[in-house]
Amino acid sequence: MSSTSPQPGPARSAQPEFAVRGAVDLSALNRPQAPPPGEPGGAPEAGGFVVDVSEANFEQLVRDSATYPVVILLWIPTDQANAELGATMGRLAQEYGGRFLLGRVDAQASPQVAAAFQVQGVPTVVAVLQGQPLPLFQGAADEQQIRGVLDQVLAAAEQNGVTGRAPGGAPATDEPEPEVEPPLPPLHQEAYDAIERDDLESAAAAYEKALRQDPKDADATAGLAQVHLMQRTRDSDLAAVRQAAASAPSDVDAALAVADMDMLGGKVDDAFARLLDLLPETDADGKEKIRVRLLELFEVAGTADPRVSKARKRLAISLY
Repeated sequence: MSSTSPQPGPARSAQPEFAVRGAVDLSALNRPQAPPPGEPGGAPEAGGFVVDVSEANFEQLVRDSATYPVVILLWIPTDQANAELGATMGRLAQEYGGRFLLGRVDAQASPQVAAAFQVQGVPTVVAVLQGQPLPLFQGAADEQQIRGVLDQVLAAAEQNGVTGRAPGGAPATDEPEPEVEPPLPPLHQEAYDAIERDDLESAAAAYEKALRQDPKDADATAGLAQVHLMQRTRDSDLAAVRQAAASAPSDVDAALAVADMDMLGGKVDDAFARLLDLLPETDADGKEKIRVRLLELFEVAGTADPRVSKARKRLAISLY
């Protein structure tokens, strides 16, 4: 089992930061087969704290990860090794009693959902906290290893305030049921719907209108910053952007482009450090470009994030 310990990070985005590109390599799955879930010898059917994920419920599941941790199993349920892992994960999901929800993605039946995680093989397990994917491990793992990884996910979730219980079973008697979030304000819902249909221009217009009505609308400010980031990176190629920056390390525009891609990929510290390191070396126009971009990226990360506070202090020192 190869694993990555989950680290707490910001995830305030109204739009899940999953890139639907690439494909899951299934060519290596030439192993013994298992019956479909629910049949003797196969993994159990979905139920309780286990759900099967498709394009129809994927977006909602990612949104729900702001309330409770979601653990995604990307698998082929009729492959024996996948089925065995699915059975173990399902049993643990029920045992943990809703502290996380297990979502199972059939990589063959829902290739677009599987591709959103950019994995190269199955089975693969990924956590989702506050809309952000956190790779956990790929391949087989024993129950003790899985428990250790799940406990790390829950610790990261608690540090980020994600402490709700997943639906699907009776809540623990000593835990209150999670509060139902109120509906979004009309302009915020308009922006969210526009993002859903990939109409970023309309989403930006909706957030701008909300800010004209209330300049102190912090959620609209953050939403607009995230839409701007999505607009700037929509047609970007990561390899080309990094090559351009490497070829011209003093080029402010190239550094801004890489910082955007780092932020989009969840590399918040890298995005901030790149721009802050360049700041003392550039001219007044470059300093202003970097200042404006950093302020917007601070909104994307979340102004309460400790990494933002640290970067903001460094920015102030460098400018003044």
